[in-house]
Amino acid sequence: MGLLNLLFSDPFSFIVIAIPLMYAIIFHELAHGWVAYQMGDPTAKNQGRLSLNPLRHLDPMGTLMLFIVGFGWAKPVPVNFGYIRDYRKGMVLVSSAGIIANIIMAFLALLIYSMLSMPQTSKLALLLVSFARINIILAAFNLIPIPPLDGSKILMGFAPANVQTFLMRLERFGFLIVIGLLFLGALDPVIDFLQWAILSMISLLLMI
Repeated sequence: MGLLNLLFSDPFSFIVIAIPLMYAIIFHELAHGWVAYQMGDPTAKNQGRLSLNPLRHLDPMGTLMLFIVGFGWAKPVPVNFGYIRDYRKGMVLVSSAGIIANIIMAFLALLIYSMLSMPQTSKLALLLVSFARINIILAAFNLIPIPPLDGSKILMGFAPANVQTFLMRLERFGFLIVIGLLFLGALDPVIDFLQWAILSMISLLLMI
């Protein structure tokens, strides 16, 4: 169900999903730009993308698709690896930054949830759990090594030159491939496994 239908049928559920989703995406993109900036690339900063302002990150078409079909995207943070001395290291760290940010956000949400004594049906509990779940899904999805997802960039940082070339050539068709695989349900087992792995790691950290 798209968020537009949810807005009219269940406004509270819309808020519980839409706000956490928006900020999960923002933190994801902001992390890419921040790490790139720390490694010497000022591109994101110069374009005003190191900001928590949703308007600087949301893509009009991606937002529209999110509301209509329940799947959307944000504007990718611009990164110029020409500013980064170690290309491979930069590729891995910048690309993994968004995923790590989502995992940290999920961990913090569940940590707060576990520390506060509240009914599971309270509004704050629902927001925290929704925020954690959305961040875990976003992290798992982006770990998939298909261009243009972050997992492919991480793989490129470790892969030999011929694999890098293949992935770069594949990127022009990557978005259509990802959409097609999602439509066919072919990525569901992969996403489910990655979500399980991320949640298991967070659960272990919460027990320490």
